[in-house]
Amino acid sequence: MARVGCIRMMASRSFALALFFCLCGGLVSVGAEGEKLVWKPVQVAIVRFNGEGPQSWNIYHFEKHANILVRIWKRYLYIDTKEGEVYDIDPQKVKPQGENVEWSLSDLPDDPIEITEWKSRDVGLVRSMKFRFGKNGHTLELQIPLQANGKPAY
Repeated sequence: MARVGCIRMMASRSFALALFFCLCGGLVSVGAEGEKLVWKPVQVAIVRFNGEGPQSWNIYHFEKHANILVRIWKRYLYIDTKEGEVYDIDPQKVKPQGENVEWSLSDLPDDPIEITEWKSRDVGLVRSMKFRFGKNGHTLELQIPLQANGKPAY
């Protein structure tokens, strides 16, 4: 009987310790959330706005993050590729640094912009994403290269 009580006490201590580390890990990530991240350009990609290539554009990525930051003319869009959400980013909060840009995820708006007709698919070694702004708005299509294992090639 004493052995069962000892095992229960060890299990509850392990649980408390695991809970403590999970909570501390959450606090560390919240503290790092406000720091500016350096987003690097995707070297090879295709962008089409209403079926045509815009004159001024760039796509940026952060390390091995699947989400991307897109610049079209003077507008920045943060695209959550897994959730199919697009956020309009205040261009004043994005700071160019040579060919890179600096921007923090803490500057992400609370609500995504309205998009419809979200389509994302992998075609060979390319990930194609296409969506429409609003119900009858403009369309944006992005094609980003993939590695043979299906992960982004940036």
